[in-house]
Amino acid sequence: MNSSKTPKCASKKIRETVDEKLQKTLELRLGQSFELVSNQLQAVQKGLGEMQSLANGVGDLKRVLTNVKSRGILGEYQLQALLENMLAPDQYILNAAVNGTRDRVEFAVKMPGQDEMVLLPMDSKFPQESYLRLVDAYELADKAAIDFYRQELIKAVKKSALEIQTKYIHPPATTDFAILFLPVESLYAEILREPGLAQQIQQDFKVIVTGPTTLSAILNSLQMGFRTLAIQKKGVRRFGRYSVQSKPSLEPLVSFWKKTQQKIHEANSELDKLVGVRTRVIQRKLKEIQELPDKESKKIAGRLSK
Repeated sequence: MNSSKTPKCASKKIRETVDEKLQKTLELRLGQSFELVSNQLQAVQKGLGEMQSLANGVGDLKRVLTNVKSRGILGEYQLQALLENMLAPDQYILNAAVNGTRDRVEFAVKMPGQDEMVLLPMDSKFPQESYLRLVDAYELADKAAIDFYRQELIKAVKKSALEIQTKYIHPPATTDFAILFLPVESLYAEILREPGLAQQIQQDFKVIVTGPTTLSAILNSLQMGFRTLAIQKKGVRRFGRYSVQSKPSLEPLVSFWKKTQQKIHEANSELDKLVGVRTRVIQRKLKEIQELPDKESKKIAGRLSK
């Protein structure tokens, strides 16, 4: 009986061992799987949170852009940032009064004039409604809508240019032109896409339409001009100081030059007299020789030769 029970006990023990190993392996694998799934769920939750934050940010930006006042402030901040980066603080004015009127332009660059400072008006405009409608028409590939909303955008920009001309261009207190700043590069590109529009606005309203890149180039050119003018003024002041300081040391030199010139003039006079007298003596002798007979003239010529 003992021999018959032994194989059964051994097989049961082996089976229990196998079951125990399988159970541990299964629990380990399930634990790892659950951990992986949990990590992935956390990552998904984090991504959803970031997407929600992004959606909230887009909503906030949309509310800013749909609000006319906020949109104006956005363009003004961008224009101010460009001026701060390209010019010195004393080279432009914030909310500058032009020609004693109530109207104040957002910014004005101080331009040097013949007698006094002249202001270059700069104002930011953002006709967002017309622009967004045009963008939607492009996405729908609706040619009729594209043409219509492009004309609406052109009207909005021209209206802004007319407003700037009427309010802010007042020569000689200001320049005879002003700058209209469009804070979005793609919006400015739409103006350039219309052939001759920018030139027409400049001719009709004396207003230069610019975008961020174009305005940066203009401000850089102005800064180079300001530096050149400062160097010229500095050179004139230095030359004036040098002239005043060196005047006492130059006066003796000038006196010496005058005396030298007088001596040279006197020497020329003496030389002229001497040469003139000698020349007249020689000419008289030659005349006498020509009037004498041949024998006498030969004698005198022989004496002169000796």
